[in-house]
Amino acid sequence: GFRKRAAVIEVYRAAADLQRRCEDRGWRFCLIGGIALQRWGEPRETIDVDVTLLTGFGHEEEFVRELLSWYEARVPEPLAFALANRVLLLQAPSGVGIDVALGGMPFEESAVARATPYEFAPGIFLLTTSAEDLIVMKAFAARPKDWVDVEGIVIRQGEAIDWNYIEHHLRPLVALKEEPEILEHLARIRRG
Repeated sequence: GFRKRAAVIEVYRAAADLQRRCEDRGWRFCLIGGIALQRWGEPRETIDVDVTLLTGFGHEEEFVRELLSWYEARVPEPLAFALANRVLLLQAPSGVGIDVALGGMPFEESAVARATPYEFAPGIFLLTTSAEDLIVMKAFAARPKDWVDVEGIVIRQGEAIDWNYIEHHLRPLVALKEEPEILEHLARIRRG
């Protein structure tokens, strides 16, 4: 009802604030996770702000320090944690969680390059990853809830999905993770 809608709007506001700050610095990024799922799949209850920020390799610390000057950290030793795990866990003043993935792989570059804006609420346009890139990210993560999300995207987007793009980017990631069953699971979902 109303309370749930208000909470979602709070998430969009936090995302818009982060987006504006990144744009002001000329940073390359896109929103992923729950927000992108709202656009492409079956929305889930809990959403926070997930973003891929292209930091490349070797310059992460500058980005992390800047982000930490804007937002509160959700873990002790946030800089060390971010550099070790390539993700910075933050919190907006409203309490909304913000997870910043420090991107640098070719797939992440591609996802950011392909991202497009979408109006989530009146006047709130957010730059989100494509449906295909979201499927690659979710399939790679391969948790039970991610597979449910992938199914929702496939059902909602149907014929519009570019499966060749997905396979091109997912195959090398799966090889890196040494989990070929990911591709098999995705093929089953695609067949319905």
